[in-house]
Amino acid sequence: MFSTGQLIFAGCFVVAFIVLMIFSYRKDIKLHRKYYKGSIFILVGFIVFILLLFALKTYLQPE
Repeated sequence: MFSTGQLIFAGCFVVAFIVLMIFSYRKDIKLHRKYYKGSIFILVGFIVFILLLFALKTYLQPE
């Protein structure tokens, strides 16, 4: 399916991407704490909403 070179490139790309994302996040952590304070509640709200939709779908699904 994939050649050995493609798999090596994909592995190196994933590792480099993750390292750069961690480095960038660490660099901007003070700004994140200042400007995105309380954003965890929005994430929790989205998760609850999706779980509610899933529960309604399974509950209202005809058997």
